Amino acid sequence: MLSDVMYTANSEGTKEVSQAKQGEKVGEVSYMLNDHACTDHQAKNGDAAFLPIGTAIYAMNDYKPSYRVMAGGKVYEAHSNPNAKTLGDLWDIDGKIAKVSLESGMDGSPIGDFAPEASAVFARDLPQLKLVGFDTIYKDNKPEYGIFLRVHLLDGTSFRMVFYEKANAFTAGAYGTEAMKTVIVGERTRIKKAAGLM
Repeated sequence: MLSDVMYTANSEGTKEVSQAKQGEKVGEVSYMLNDHACTDHQAKNGDAAFLPIGTAIYAMNDYKPSYRVMAGGKVYEAHSNPNAKTLGDLWDIDGKIAKVSLESGMDGSPIGDFAPEASAVFARDLPQLKLVGFDTIYKDNKPEYGIFLRVHLLDGTSFRMVFYEKANAFTAGAYGTEAMKTVIVGERTRIKKAAGLM
């Protein structure tokens, strides 16, 4: 946790990130939760789940540190930020999305890429979505199977998102636009047909 922002490691979508992407030092781990924290521990700035005390935390070049930081050779992305009102506030991705692809919900393997115009609609709307929190989405909607998406950024890194069609919602804690829903559902059908999965 740094500046009240909670981060999670993105090992899968940032494997190719080099140390050259490491920016200035923005903090340091002051407490390791693993094997040390009690069940009633309240998270504080400087806490880390598995990084040892004293581990330096660095900004990642080309991104705001409120979205991405580097520590211990890994990239960490914002999971929650009390100051974020939209996904664009939480994730510094506006103008940085290269494409969107569909992944298998079974094993996470890639199935196919969205058409460029469909990726453009997704990239336009995603940063504008209002954050309501996953708990709100979970409480207000019936459980359903998700559509697994991978958002590819211009620097070659990526991250996974899950979309729920009936709720028109993302696990990131935001409801989608009707344009996004149309694009996601249409591209899923097109890609799965092309891959012989329908």
